[in-house]
Amino acid sequence: MTKGTQGTSATSRNGRRALGALAAILAALLSTSLAQPAAQTTPGLDIHYVPTPMDVVDAMLNVAAVSGSDVVYDLGSGDGRIVIEAARRFGATGVGVELDPMLVKRAREGAKKAGVADRVSFVQADLFKTDLSKATVVTLYLSPSINLRLRSKLQRELRPGSRVVSHRFPIGDWAPDRELMVGKNRVLFWAIR
Repeated sequence: MTKGTQGTSATSRNGRRALGALAAILAALLSTSLAQPAAQTTPGLDIHYVPTPMDVVDAMLNVAAVSGSDVVYDLGSGDGRIVIEAARRFGATGVGVELDPMLVKRAREGAKKAGVADRVSFVQADLFKTDLSKATVVTLYLSPSINLRLRSKLQRELRPGSRVVSHRFPIGDWAPDRELMVGKNRVLFWAIR
């Protein structure tokens, strides 16, 4: 064997050893990360928080003709802006239902800052397990599939005359009573019969 061949063979062995060691390290890291739950995830979150623009909030509350006698439930309430505005501008009471505890905390702080904490509440809860029978207005900014899953619950639990307003997404093939555009944002309105 020539000197050049021995060098190549030794380099090749060292490379295989390094790759083997790297593979062992990666396998150990992977098994450790899979064994430990993610600390920053909230179980059950189906969609990511995207705030409703304030001009859309205004349109949603206006199309629903929210007044001081209404109880507004916002399902997936995020930072609470819809419920807070319903109370601040129209004197309504309201409940925000949200799974993310940090958003619930932010909404409660926002209600205090707006001076409406006595008229609104925010709960960390599953919207499918929340009793909607006290609501006169329900607002949504969820997804087409979640809206569709909610349809029978809305029809079963809401009294005739209650209103449902969705930012952007339909509720299956349920024809809206009104539909409007706010810039590029669609707002859909239904009255429960």
